[in-house]
Amino acid sequence: MSMTAMRLFRAALALAVTLSPGVQAADASPAAPMSIEAQSRSLARAHAAVVGLHSQAVAGARSAATLGQVRQGSGVVIDDGTLVLTIGYLILEAERLLLTTEDAREVPARVLAYDVATGFGLVQALAPLQVEPAPMGVAADIVDGEALMVASGGEQGNVAVVQLRSRRPFAGYWEYHVDGALFTAPPRADHSGAGLFNGRGELVGIGSLLVRDALGAAGPSLAGNMFVPVDLLKPILAELRSLGSSNQSRRAWMGVNCVETEGGVRVVRVNRDSPAEVAGLEPGDRIVRIDGTEVDALAVLWKTLWAGGAPEREVTLDIERRGQARTLKLQSVDRMKTLKSAQGI
Repeated sequence: MSMTAMRLFRAALALAVTLSPGVQAADASPAAPMSIEAQSRSLARAHAAVVGLHSQAVAGARSAATLGQVRQGSGVVIDDGTLVLTIGYLILEAERLLLTTEDAREVPARVLAYDVATGFGLVQALAPLQVEPAPMGVAADIVDGEALMVASGGEQGNVAVVQLRSRRPFAGYWEYHVDGALFTAPPRADHSGAGLFNGRGELVGIGSLLVRDALGAAGPSLAGNMFVPVDLLKPILAELRSLGSSNQSRRAWMGVNCVETEGGVRVVRVNRDSPAEVAGLEPGDRIVRIDGTEVDALAVLWKTLWAGGAPEREVTLDIERRGQARTLKLQSVDRMKTLKSAQGI
């Protein structure tokens, strides 16, 4: 066993001791829990399936303005030794990808899929990674307070124990919404694309964000991370592999960043050359209604936009600007058509 593998095994053994109460093998009966040794080996295998990911965006990529031209994070090998699941923003409009295993092997890769609807990204290694895929668990089975393992990848990869602190829908400021997002604490800075595993070493989530409200709006402020549950991947995995995105990703896009404030939704950023900019939307505008529907939360704004019809259509926004009511007509576009083509899609 290499020194790196030994270090990971010892870390997994310590994690197994922490995670062991009540943990059972996937096919075990309630009377047959996993042994500490079996669990530690499962957790060590899970971490070995996590790889480092380095990407470089194509020239002129819109996403470079907010995400940078070069991005670093992690991904998890989930199938056949070459398929890697990660968070989509790491590979958005990327043309150069490099995966790094825990024993420091570097393998070039290509973008296979980017899914706007879930935020997942799929990467195909261009040579076998020689890594055993991580089994996928069921995120819906995790209970609040359950101890979980976060694992980041690459030669400097790490493991840590966190707890599930809440599970709820998540609406992002960048025209994004998912159901059943997993919120954990304490926070991890190496969260981007990191794997979230249950005590059996099964993958249950992919790291997306640092957050300040891991307990939700009703609880006190608590720093943590948001993970996208793998339950959202299972129904669309075949679609992603064959088409490069899910059908749900073909939806209207305005090109705005918004936040909830004082019981309403305000614009904080308008993307350059976006439908919102063309329509005259400005930072500071409060969006009062979209297509006649009252807007009091981000989730309402995004869901109404996507449910309103074809991706490319006229959208009516009633706004308030410096105390004055205005109505704007906006021509939405298909988000996927605005992205620079990445290799493989």
